[in-house]
Amino acid sequence: MRLKVLLPAEVLLVEEVTRVVAEAENGFFCLLPNHVDFAAPLVPGVFSFTAADGAEHHLAVDVGALVKRGSEVFVSTRNAVRGRELGELKEVVVAQFREIDEREKKARTAAARLEVDLLRRFMELRHE
Repeated sequence: MRLKVLLPAEVLLVEEVTRVVAEAENGFFCLLPNHVDFAAPLVPGVFSFTAADGAEHHLAVDVGALVKRGSEVFVSTRNAVRGRELGELKEVVVAQFREIDEREKKARTAAARLEVDLLRRFMELRHE
């Protein structure tokens, strides 16, 4: 099978694989090359795949979708991090999520300031 992991701004990986293990809302599932076409919404968690050379690889993925069509498996997610071992992956994910949380807090603060400024200007126009 050919696995493609797509992020909003880039293609994270394209690789030949023999097995894919992912998690949907109702639990984990495994896809092998002869499985029927399949689609599932993904929940945040660990996404694993076995490369053509037999090596096991892991990704931490955010919410997304998986579609298997023929011999191709497409994964579209907002964010994904690749790690060699699960322990290493956990550390990378925790660090990245902290960074994302901090950026989101700053963005929410900036949006709130813009909203307050916009409301203040409307009030000023009303009183003129």
